[in-house]
Amino acid sequence: MTPYELIVKRSAEKEMLSLPTQVFDRVKEAILNLEEDPRPRGCKKLRGLDEYRLRVGAYRVLFSVDDEKHAVTVMAVGHRQDVYRRRNS
Repeated sequence: MTPYELIVKRSAEKEMLSLPTQVFDRVKEAILNLEEDPRPRGCKKLRGLDEYRLRVGAYRVLFSVDDEKHAVTVMAVGHRQDVYRRRNS
């Protein structure tokens, strides 16, 4: 299977840079794995949206998958308590 192109929005990149080092490494690894498996085990589709969420401990990665263009776009990264709130505002 051809790897998907990985697109990380600038806002998600900034959110990642503010994470603690250990969390950053785990989130980065999870995001890089999306190239090979755009819908990994444990990811969930968000209700009412064409996006998915990936759980990395207490943190979440919100992303969308475009199968036609073979691309995964990371929209947001953050703690589970406020990552969804920031997306909806």
